[in-house]
Amino acid sequence: MRDGMSGGAPDFPPLLTGRAVAGEAPRAAAIRAAQEGADPGLVLYDPLSEDLHVAMVFAPDRPRAEAAVVLPLCGVALQNALGSVAPPEVALHLGWEGAVHINGGQAGRIAMIAPPCAEDDVPDWMVVTIDLHFVPRSADGGETPGETSLYAEGCGDLTPMPLLESYARHLLHWLHDWETDGLSALHRDYSGLVWQLGEDVTLAGRSGHFLGLDETLGALVKQDGTTHLLPLSLMMEQP
Repeated sequence: MRDGMSGGAPDFPPLLTGRAVAGEAPRAAAIRAAQEGADPGLVLYDPLSEDLHVAMVFAPDRPRAEAAVVLPLCGVALQNALGSVAPPEVALHLGWEGAVHINGGQAGRIAMIAPPCAEDDVPDWMVVTIDLHFVPRSADGGETPGETSLYAEGCGDLTPMPLLESYARHLLHWLHDWETDGLSALHRDYSGLVWQLGEDVTLAGRSGHFLGLDETLGALVKQDGTTHLLPLSLMMEQP
């Protein structure tokens, strides 16, 4: 049986600190660490799972409405990471609400969590989690229609920890790009990866036609002749 530690513990770049957690979900461990004042850049991961389960602590320096950009930013970093290690026929798309799709099937989810505050206030902390299925949920896929996994899509040689290492490097690149050059590059790359763009969707409880993204990566949904802007902060969960 393969496990996440194949190849050893992950090697993180400077500014990030890894911590393996066993017997506890990385999400819960990261939220607790953030509430206790953990330094930003702490990466908590499950070293034993056959799937990728990771949570990272952030210290936002922007208002809640702007800080929510980390959701698509982390998604683009994950796509870049997978693209560097997976076969070329493996295509990853990102649901605006956080779902991760591999070759059309949902294979995981990205989520962001922060304590409640006003849209123009800076959150005390933020946690972003990634859960990505390497192993199929069932032997033949019949019990989970619409879902898939990396192994089911031809990535049988991959294990979670090398992907996590690559993700960490790409994440730092995108964080630096956001800090120095704004959102233009992220907007360009994310727009090419958004799941169901140009289709009829239900996002954040609103149904309509997914027209595109505004300059802050909010979703533009047209319903009954009216275009509604859905800010990314709607996807920010509370601990």
